[in-house]
Parts: sequence; C-alpha cells; structure tokens
Amino acid sequence: MKKTVALLIVLAVVGITQLNAQSKNFIDQPYVEVAGTADTLVTPNEIFIRFTISEKDTKNKVSLEDQEKAMYAALQQLGIDVNKNLVVNDMSSNFQYYFLRGKDVVKTRDYVLKVTTANEAGKVFITLEQLGIANAAIDHVDYNGLEAIRNKIRSNAVKNAYMRAKALTEPLNQNIGKAIYIGDEERYAQPFTQPRIMLAKTMAADATTQPDISFEKIKVSANITVRFVLN
Repeated sequence: MKKTVALLIVLAVVGITQLNAQSKNFIDQPYVEVAGTADTLVTPNEIFIRFTISEKDTKNKVSLEDQEKAMYAALQQLGIDVNKNLVVNDMSSNFQYYFLRGKDVVKTRDYVLKVTTANEAGKVFITLEQLGIANAAIDHVDYNGLEAIRNKIRSNAVKNAYMRAKALTEPLNQNIGKAIYIGDEERYAQPFTQPRIMLAKTMAADATTQPDISFEKIKVSANITVRFVLN
C-alpha cells in the first residue's frame, strides 16, 4: 500500500514538472507581436423618430383619438407597418394629462416610429407636419446587423496583423508560425445611440417640400493584437 502511494506521488510530481516545462517552453518561444486594424463605414438602416400628439396643438378642437386615427392612416399610406414599427413611448400609461391654467385637462401621447431610410424619414416629417404634429425629431439611429459587420472587421484586422508580421520578419529571413495569442481590444470609434444628423435644408413653410435629410455613416473599427511564433 505504501509503495502504491509513493508511486502515485512520484508520478504526480513528474507530471507537474513536465507540465511546468511545457508551459515554460510555450512562454519562452520567440514570437513577434503586432497590432492589426480594420474599419468600415455603414449607413444607418434603423432610424427612430420621436413625436408627440397633443390636444393642445389643435386648441382642444380635435381629440387625441381622432388625431391618432388620422396619423395611423397617413403613415399606412406611406407603406409603413404601424403595428410593427410604431410604439407608444411611455408604455406605463395610455395617456399623459396636462393641466392648463388649473382648469383645462389636455391629453397627450408620445410615440416612437422606426423607419429604414433617410428618404422615408423625410416623408414621415412632411406627413406629420401636414397633420399638425410639429414636435417631431430624430431620437436615435442604429444599424441592423451590426454584430455581423463587427465580426467581419475583426477578421480583416487579424489578416492585417498577419501581413504586418510577415513584413516585419521577411527582411530577417524568418518565418512566422501559428498564433499563440489573439486579443480583441473592443474599440469602436463611434457610439450608435447618439445620432449625428446633417440637415441640408429645413422644413419648408408650406410643408410640401421633402427635407433633404442625410445621416453620417457609422464607423465600425477593430484593433486586434496577435502574437505569432517565430520559426
């Protein structure tokens, strides 16, 4: 029994020693470390428009419900699926109530509408203006499929790192081997919750000319650190 225990201890010590040796050999391998970069620009394909319908805008002559029906019909004429792309911003309550001069009660409701192009956003602004809904603005923009773009940019950054490593080692008559470390710094130059919007011209006074709206493209970038074994 004692011999068996002693043998197991010896085997364990040998195993740990070999593992440490392998780890040391792995760490002590000559390598080259390079940073690979890549970036691209994408046009926002999700544009969120925030607006409010209030009975105050019609001096209480048109109820909120009637304004809402007119708004639904007008947006549907633009080809917008209001059931899918229009939501009430404050989901905790159907209406908000404002008291004017301590006597009158005015109902108001906030909405967020999603469209996919700047041209469609311009048509929505014209339509809302024609309906007397003037307090509309861009809430934020985003890109549907952003993670797929990020992964593609990461791959391009790794390829860039490989080419840099080759450029550094070829003058030394050395070859690069397998990668022993890859680090993603997760650095993206531009946040997506804050829109950067350029309005080429303002809304026309007669609300018949579509505003020329363009959105600055979203920059997606990656910075990858790679260590390659030197052969």
